[in-house]
Amino acid sequence: MNALNPRPGPLPNTLQLTDERQLRHLLDVEGLGRPLLEQILDNAESFAGLNDQGVKKVPLLRGKTVANLFFEPSTRTRTTFELAAKRLSADVMSLTMSASSTTKGETLLDTLRNLEAMQCDMFIVRHAEAGAAHFIARHVAPNIAVINAGDGRHAHPTQALLDVFTIRRHKGELSRLRIAIVGDVLHSRVARSEIHALNTLAAGEVRVIGPRTLLPAGVERLGVQVYHDMDEGLRDVDVVIMLRLQRERMQGAFIPSEHEYFQRYGLTEARLALAAPDAIVMHPGPANRGVEITSEVADGPQSVILRQVTYGLSIRMAVMSMVMGVNPKVPA
Repeated sequence: MNALNPRPGPLPNTLQLTDERQLRHLLDVEGLGRPLLEQILDNAESFAGLNDQGVKKVPLLRGKTVANLFFEPSTRTRTTFELAAKRLSADVMSLTMSASSTTKGETLLDTLRNLEAMQCDMFIVRHAEAGAAHFIARHVAPNIAVINAGDGRHAHPTQALLDVFTIRRHKGELSRLRIAIVGDVLHSRVARSEIHALNTLAAGEVRVIGPRTLLPAGVERLGVQVYHDMDEGLRDVDVVIMLRLQRERMQGAFIPSEHEYFQRYGLTEARLALAAPDAIVMHPGPANRGVEITSEVADGPQSVILRQVTYGLSIRMAVMSMVMGVNPKVPA
């Protein structure tokens, strides 16, 4: 794993797509292009109604085996992937890799070969190191698909896609929207993937708001407007995406204190009033109440945070069916 780096090669589209330009793996949204991102969102729409039906399962992945390989703690992402696989009728193995043989000296490739011998068809991978999912995708057997469930500070493609899906469902056409991403952009794999997805899908304006210490150098080159004053950055926006302070990825003092951070960048009802009257509030979770956002806003009428969790099932069902080459036609 020492070979991993923040910009893994080969280029994302050459590794992620088949010769027919269909989804082979999902490792990053960068490089996929607008038509394929829109196809994922449209396919997710076909699953969205399924979650409201009495029988929520479809047989699209019957006979397939999905292995959740989580080298990092996770609740929301791991459980939604597991539930999505079960609703597609797949068999699921969820492995907590901190308790696996990798802690006893077995290498990652040894673990992969053993799982391949169990006839797995898909690996869902979450790892603290950037490039881990790419590394695995380059070394798995040709019949196995890999989905990146978050790798270091690099990417979290399904979270970005479910966030875009949430925005599209609640606000409609992206091209007319102002969208603000607020907080710890520097350490956030979600923010990076969201920026790529929103710009690929031609969102009207993407803003990032945060202290200089929590914004990557040259972030404006990703096609965003940069604000250090939150009141100015929130003015007239249609969507507010709050980010969690990534304390576990920080080495050094990036903020004076959580109290001061909240005073300058916490989302309160007063600050939300600067946005458009019908603006929606989002958060990839878990939210630090009183640090990034108040409970009044998180639980308020403009919050769609719980809807994001619901839509995460639809997006993950769409992606899992697509990497298995299944056309997700869902019965009405």
